[in-house]
Amino acid sequence: MKTLTTTVARIVFAIPFLIFGIFHFLNAEQMASMVPFPPEMFWNYLVGAGMIAAAIAFIIKKYAKLAGLLLALMLLIFILGIHLPGIIGADSQEAMMQPMQGFLKDMVIMGGALGFAGMFDRDEA
Repeated sequence: MKTLTTTVARIVFAIPFLIFGIFHFLNAEQMASMVPFPPEMFWNYLVGAGMIAAAIAFIIKKYAKLAGLLLALMLLIFILGIHLPGIIGADSQEAMMQPMQGFLKDMVIMGGALGFAGMFDRDEA
């Protein structure tokens, strides 16, 4: 059971970040169009590289605590800089739905990243 709740959980958590990070490079123009801060392409590539680096760190258990903390910080920036303004600026409940979903999704993932950072504090070599 410990393997399921540590090794498998760690790898399952890492895989989407690896894929999302790759998408930031393969679909750079489309991904950059969603970035609200200039220069958009720079932030797109930085986020993509950060996601790939975090995924690798989780998988190989090297610098995984740092990766978890930086991933949580990145998600907090998304929450405060992208989702919250979308919620506050929404002119209807319907317009608020998409930013609210992103807000809640990134909060959950941020909690997971912080949890993994705490786990690696004990386990990482």
